[in-house]
Amino acid sequence: MDSKPLGALPESALKWIAGLGGTSVQVREARRLPGSTSSALYQVRLEGDADSRDAVIRLYDNERWLNQEPDVALHESEALVRSALGGLSSPELLGVDRDGQACGLPAVLMTLLPGEVILKPPNMQGWLAGLAGALAKVHAIPAGDFPWTHYSYTDIEALEPPDWTTRKESWAEAVRYIRNNRPEYAERFIHRDYHPGNVLWQGETVSGIVDWPNACRGPAGADVGHCRLNLAQLYGVETADAFLRAYMDAAGASFTYHPYWDLLSLFDGLADGPPQVYGGWADFGVTDLTDRIIAERLEQYQASLMQRLEGK
Repeated sequence: MDSKPLGALPESALKWIAGLGGTSVQVREARRLPGSTSSALYQVRLEGDADSRDAVIRLYDNERWLNQEPDVALHESEALVRSALGGLSSPELLGVDRDGQACGLPAVLMTLLPGEVILKPPNMQGWLAGLAGALAKVHAIPAGDFPWTHYSYTDIEALEPPDWTTRKESWAEAVRYIRNNRPEYAERFIHRDYHPGNVLWQGETVSGIVDWPNACRGPAGADVGHCRLNLAQLYGVETADAFLRAYMDAAGASFTYHPYWDLLSLFDGLADGPPQVYGGWADFGVTDLTDRIIAERLEQYQASLMQRLEGK
């Protein structure tokens, strides 16, 4: 492991990890993991009396997020437990400091999954099929009484066409549709931040799904729409549409597509401002995008969604 000094982790976090489980454990190495933009993720090497293993600790250091959801560490820990019910390859929960009293910040310790993020797949069709099949397995997990429920990241009543678009009326039509046409849906357990940067691969096989603090009960279309939005920005509309076809094949009769959730995901993705390249993509080799390309692809994606509405 390309490690950094243990000082990269707070001393309080090191002591907390060492005291978990009632066994003697030492943190020997730690390094910051790439790709995370909303919390601090570290890979740590844990050594005990009999063996050693790698784990991941997430420290919730985003003040805005903590103000919005003070129990986010508990949320992630419960999501990890729930995801395990479906036999998914997701991190196993090792410990949670829900209010940060031990670590100084709310924290979750979990197992490290094998594999790597792949954003430049050699076989796009197979890669999309793997993404779709893994998501269908998420949605097959019983939602049960999982306490957190889906909500829009934007105020639907306050939605307006984005300032940067040259197609104001088309976006205004999308706003009107979202406000007045929320469809009924079958409630599922959803990841809520499902995109290629949160899926790990070994070769051509999905080896795990990570980053669960947004999981909730809600429409499967919200996950599909969020992933499609990311794919449209990374590769274009055709790839986003190919993923939809692959997901519909994987989910079968359990899923009914509705473009509403794609449109809502589109506006949710613009909640923080004008289109820009997501900073985490560069960590995984995608360095050829610009804000202008992202804006153009979002215009094309929005237009494709409005065409889908015309067909309903």
